[in-house]
Amino acid sequence: MTQNVPAIPVKRGRKKLWAENVNLTLPEGAKARMDSALEEGEDRLDLIRAAIERELKRREKAKKTRVE
Repeated sequence: MTQNVPAIPVKRGRKKLWAENVNLTLPEGAKARMDSALEEGEDRLDLIRAAIERELKRREKAKKTRVE
């Protein structure tokens, strides 16, 4: 038996948007609070990513002003 092997490799799937994973335990009730704060079309992960980004920017700015 011969196998049909394409001359050009086939790409499958899509490029990952988020390369790093973090698993964390949240305080009781946190998911419900997040769900109640979500905007139309937003999911929990969007909220978490935005919150992390804002906090990192805030801390970087605070660190920069302390050093100066």
